[in-house]
Amino acid sequence: MQTTFGRCYQVIDDSVSEMDAELTELRRFLHAHPEPSGEEVQTTRLVLGRLEEAGLEPHICHGGLGLIADLELGHPAADAPRIAVRADMDALRLVDEKDVPYASQNHGVTHACGHDAHTTITYAAAKTAIQLRAAMAECEPGVGVKMRFIFQPAEETCEGAKSLVEQGVLKGVDAILALHLDPERPVGDAGVRDGFLTANCDEIDFFVQGRGGHAARPHHSIDPIAAASQLVGALYQYIPRSVDSRDPAVFTVGKILGGYAANVIPESVELLGTLRTIGRDTRSRIIQRIREITHGVSESSGVKITVEFRNPLASVDNDKNINRLLTQAARDVLGDSHVKQIDKPSMGSEDFGVYLEHVPGAMYRLGCAAPNCPAHFLHSPKFDIDERVLQLGPRIFLRAALLISQELKAVSEG
Repeated sequence: MQTTFGRCYQVIDDSVSEMDAELTELRRFLHAHPEPSGEEVQTTRLVLGRLEEAGLEPHICHGGLGLIADLELGHPAADAPRIAVRADMDALRLVDEKDVPYASQNHGVTHACGHDAHTTITYAAAKTAIQLRAAMAECEPGVGVKMRFIFQPAEETCEGAKSLVEQGVLKGVDAILALHLDPERPVGDAGVRDGFLTANCDEIDFFVQGRGGHAARPHHSIDPIAAASQLVGALYQYIPRSVDSRDPAVFTVGKILGGYAANVIPESVELLGTLRTIGRDTRSRIIQRIREITHGVSESSGVKITVEFRNPLASVDNDKNINRLLTQAARDVLGDSHVKQIDKPSMGSEDFGVYLEHVPGAMYRLGCAAPNCPAHFLHSPKFDIDERVLQLGPRIFLRAALLISQELKAVSEG
């Protein structure tokens, strides 16, 4: 089996190298034609066409948003594990401020989080797997790998993974892999981590209902703006003191809506915010504390406050064994010194965590910063990548899939 793997690795490297110009062209086309979350119809069709041209038979998901493609390499047994690779395809509602030929042509929408590259890398892995299938045709019966390539919509709105899971994209999947580009690491470096990689995230909607009136006669009203201000201050003051300071937790109010004119006390105010936590116990404690603080402000001010927790998103919790094999694959491609442990989880969120609630898997961070260029971070209107990263991701994914399949098969056989 090791000899077969050695031959496979060479096929992977040669195939990806031959696609260099195609991958650059595809990524730039996707970057120039971004689609926001829930609207990735043309992106789906483009990837569908490319995969069909390569020889796969993809299946489009509900609403024409997202697709999956299965492939068997060699001669896997009927009960052989299936390894999935997931890419997200959506862009952000953000104006592209780069002065490059492939800048966004869809004003107000841009790939500022690297999903165009994620899509390109996963496409490259799928196309390369076809070459790998030919190389593994001579494998003995029972030796082979089952794969599934998942192209997901709506990651930025935390809706895509949930939708695809409900559609059954994980049926028959035994492990799943993903990557996220990292502009804080140079191209050629990767970051890996066991356990929590990202935070749990809850969107929170506070609706403060008062009684409007004239600004000159506040005693005739119940001022929701005053109550909302008190609520923000109380939440910022008391949430950090409600949990162990060693447990990361971030509460942020990102939007306040209320009022019509300088001389009018409005009827209501709406606050929108997020809660990000790592530990599940910490999350539960803070949610309870938010309810208590909200009740206290409501009682003291006389307003009515309702709280809605929306779109709860679990953290990316990397499986230790899957991550070990993914790390081994990254080291094989990049070199030991270029694969580094991530010391602390990010307080950002990623809906890849939805898949990990159902099957074991792992996500890693792949550096994409160009040397001697100013770094523009994720979600920046000037975010861009060193396109050499497009050559690295497919190699890591496919090596990891081979290693994981082999180990899962060995475990099942005792």
